[in-house]
Formats: sequence, structure tokens, C-alpha cells
Amino acid sequence: MSGTHPHLRLTDTNAADDSGGSVWGLDGNLFLPVVASATLSIGVLLVLFAAFHVNWLASALIAAVPFSGTLAYVLLLKQSKPPGYDLDLFDLWINGRGFSLVQRGQTLHRRPLS
Repeated sequence: MSGTHPHLRLTDTNAADDSGGSVWGLDGNLFLPVVASATLSIGVLLVLFAAFHVNWLASALIAAVPFSGTLAYVLLLKQSKPPGYDLDLFDLWINGRGFSLVQRGQTLHRRPLS
């Protein structure tokens, strides 16, 4: 047994960094929708300006919508937020609060007398 020590144990410590990384200051893979929307915006700009001869300012404003919307969504609802934050927020906006401890907002049901 040269070079091995039978009295040593190997124990997993899970000491590795669990970070998903960062690109352009965005956590994990959040840069992918931003890059995709930037590509879409450039395509819209080129089609409007070159193919349909729309004014360059109007073309730029229309083309900025996908990129600015995606960037706002990523920065406000995904970046540095817990998983599912955006879906929970949309559910709250659509359905309202599903459960409340406030008594005046709840109906009182009594058991019928037998």
C-alpha cells in the first residue's frame, strides 16, 4: 500500500460554487432572451427601414419595443429574484390573494342544526 493511507476518509463537503455564472451582469442564462430580442429588434429595424422605407426614427422606435420589453422583464422580474417570482407576481395580479387571515373578507359558514 505505498502512497495510500487506509485510515483517511474522503467526505463530500459540497464546497463547490453553485453559481450559474454571469454574462454582462445578468445571472445564469438571462442574457439569452436579451440577445434574442436584440437580434429580433435589429431584424425589424432593417425590414421597416430598408424594405418598407419607413422613416428611420419611426423604425427605430418600433424596433426598440421587443428589446426594451425583454430587458425590462429580465431586470425587473428575473434578475436577483427567487425562482418563480415572476409567475407568482402574475398570478397575484390576475387572481388576487387566494388566502387571507383577515376575517371581514371571508364568509362564515355555520353547520346546520339537526
